[in-house]
Amino acid sequence: MTSALQLHDPDEGLACLVVDAPDAKVNVIGRALVEELEAMLDELEGRTDIAALVLLSGKPRNFIAGADLDAIEDVTEPREVAEAVRLVQGLYSRWQRLPFPTIAAIEGACLGGGTEWALASDHIVVANRPDLRIGLPEIRLGILPAWGGCTRLPAKIGLTAALDIILAGKSVNAYKAFKTGLADALMPPASFLHHVRDFARQVMAGKPPGKPRERGIKEALLEKNPMGRKIVFDQARKQVLKTTGGNYPAPLRALEVVKVGVEDGAEAGLAAEARGISELAVSRESKSLVHVFRLMEGTAKGTMHHDIDRTAVLGAGVMGGGIAQLLAHRASLPVRLKDLGAEPLAQGMSHAEALFAKLVRRRRLTKPRSLQKMNLIRPTLDYRGFEAVDLVVEAIVERLDIKQKVFAELSRIVAPDTILASNTSSLSIEAIARDTEHPERVIGMHFFNPVHKMPLVEIVVSPDTSPAVTETVVALCERLKKTPVVVQDGPGFLINRLLMFSMAEALALLEEGVTIPALDRVMKGWGMPMGPITLTDEVGLDVATHVAGILTDAFGDRLRVPEWIGRMVEDGRLGAKVGKGFYRYEGSKRGDVDPAVYPLLGLDAKEENPDPQEVGHRVVLPMLNEAARCLDEGVVASAAALDLAMIMGTGFPPFRGGLCRWADDEGVASLQARMADFGEQVGERYLPSQAFDRVVAGGGFYALHPFRKKGAEAA
Repeated sequence: MTSALQLHDPDEGLACLVVDAPDAKVNVIGRALVEELEAMLDELEGRTDIAALVLLSGKPRNFIAGADLDAIEDVTEPREVAEAVRLVQGLYSRWQRLPFPTIAAIEGACLGGGTEWALASDHIVVANRPDLRIGLPEIRLGILPAWGGCTRLPAKIGLTAALDIILAGKSVNAYKAFKTGLADALMPPASFLHHVRDFARQVMAGKPPGKPRERGIKEALLEKNPMGRKIVFDQARKQVLKTTGGNYPAPLRALEVVKVGVEDGAEAGLAAEARGISELAVSRESKSLVHVFRLMEGTAKGTMHHDIDRTAVLGAGVMGGGIAQLLAHRASLPVRLKDLGAEPLAQGMSHAEALFAKLVRRRRLTKPRSLQKMNLIRPTLDYRGFEAVDLVVEAIVERLDIKQKVFAELSRIVAPDTILASNTSSLSIEAIARDTEHPERVIGMHFFNPVHKMPLVEIVVSPDTSPAVTETVVALCERLKKTPVVVQDGPGFLINRLLMFSMAEALALLEEGVTIPALDRVMKGWGMPMGPITLTDEVGLDVATHVAGILTDAFGDRLRVPEWIGRMVEDGRLGAKVGKGFYRYEGSKRGDVDPAVYPLLGLDAKEENPDPQEVGHRVVLPMLNEAARCLDEGVVASAAALDLAMIMGTGFPPFRGGLCRWADDEGVASLQARMADFGEQVGERYLPSQAFDRVVAGGGFYALHPFRKKGAEAA
């Protein structure tokens, strides 16, 4: 069997160890590589002809991606975790003690266990590539860096900077790695190995280039004395609780582990890492987060698509400008941005320009490169040039009659094979395509607002949509670094349909006397990124009532939206975008609940401390019941696809694994009984649907609706 570790004999004392896992696209640290490293260390510890050793990767644009995820996913015994971790810790410590200097030379993605191996080296150098990332993402999997990351990173770059990376599961680019001191040198990618050799020769001469990282005044005051460190740790804990609501145990445990290493030394820190990960890796939260990672790995890969080379966006403003900026930035595609008037066109261009400016400020893009990409967006008031584009994305007013007219007009202007995509959030794609000459070329491409932040795109296919068109749009979303989930045409598609059932029950709880702040507080505590009333304000009351009207027409009595919600729109309370909704706003900052809302709506809100479990179930179970119907109807292909869409599109708490995964973990039979109880106490709309009964009989969502890859239908 081909070895993953290849030691190249020294040239004038300089040796290279190349990591290149056979038959794999990326290097991961699994059992086989660990065994090879153990044998390699036995050899290296006895070598007297090596004056310095460079650690390299044989994979293009990849150093080491981290640990083998299967090992994390399958483990159930804390003792097994601790033993495996201590083994690798020991190997990295042996690497650190080698009798010659080691240099980790990184020119691609370096994550998790790869970063920890680099940290055990004497020096780290990186190629100045825009796509290079180095970091410790373990927190995102519900665990913590346990192969020395929590112990060695603070020693390398300082406590505050290390906590910023560890607690958020961050990765940083090459420039940031060099600036923080994580990397000792930043090298041109075109001649990287040449510069690595020069660096190594200076190391062998006892004169490594550069200088030690300078400790700032803040670091000296806070990190070099016990009282200062206490302030740092206390502030970090407060920030973690604010960000996670206490629902994610890993960052809090990582904070404790880092503290042990800083206060009690490296050996104590390594032991604390092993204890911490042995408990976290078997937790429900970690299993759910690994499950979410697997969902993201399983997104559809188009196989029969054609390339998109030229695009157009119809309808400017903020949404159209955001889509145009995304096409130009992520895919470097030329975009014709059209609107009827100069004012909305200017607004769209201004929004795109502001997004590029933000990327420059954050050093994600250079100024010349941002100007180059901005120049790809060409504003226009007519259809000139549309005959040459491969894709048009429509983002005009949400009215079916207007969209039908525009699509019919477009279909006569563009080439017969041009894809026409609508950004509609709820209107039928089949109906929009009714008067087009090629309905098989019409598809939904539902971006979520704000476009540059929200990762999900619902790919909505009608009965007429061509599979090749679907796969082409899926492939484009991958180029845009978005998560595509294919759904069938229908009222509200998937996300808005499920959300409306949840939001309707939140409004029902207001009718029953629960206060607005209490309801939002409870659901944030449940793990949602924001409460349902805040979400309604963010979406916009006009948009919410519009979608509610479409869905109540489709679903009748089982979707109960209070009639009083219309009074909010009549009173001009459209939400955050106009400065008043349920809450008051100053600019983009949300204030208190507007006291005028309760009398306007005729509500008598008194319940400040409702039962959190009851409120959580009242808000989530209608959504779950409807999810069973969506799967039964084939709106979405699998429980995995539905969960991925909910997490990426609504922020459904990842630590719960997704809506269907949460239900399976809770026990669908117990939730069925809970629905039946609510059906008697609250209303028949809560009674479990026949589709949900089938889920229970089938053993759960994932048992009844497993992932079945059918080209672009899979998630």
